[in-house]
Amino acid sequence: MIQLSRKSLMALEAVLDVALHARPNPVQAREITERQGVPQRYLEQIMQALVKANILRGVRGPRGGYRLARERRRISVREIFEVIETLDKETDGVSSRSDLCREIVEPFHAQLQTALSQAVGDTSIADLCHNTETQQRDVGDFTI
Repeated sequence: MIQLSRKSLMALEAVLDVALHARPNPVQAREITERQGVPQRYLEQIMQALVKANILRGVRGPRGGYRLARERRRISVREIFEVIETLDKETDGVSSRSDLCREIVEPFHAQLQTALSQAVGDTSIADLCHNTETQQRDVGDFTI
């Protein structure tokens, strides 16, 4: 089940940020936190999970940071959300067991999950990078 939590959206934004800014040098976590406005310590947990999942690659050294571990077109949004879902597994909530929940709410939720899973599975980081190129708004320096 894919959840659209703030953390999953932050992970997506971080991967997209790396995809847009990691040329020629890797993107440092502090640069991402400045652009996203989140504490670096919080972001590092997300970034390390993405490295373990082979979505990002950590580069050590004074000019180190993060790069994509694979081509943009080979990283799906679903993968990123699944990494964060695994990270948050211990916070599963208790669901209602009423007839209304079982017969109406849970099937509706399952339909939403199927649609969401399909949509994010069919979307790659390359697709989102392409969207930034076609936008007229200034979202930062992202020469590709």
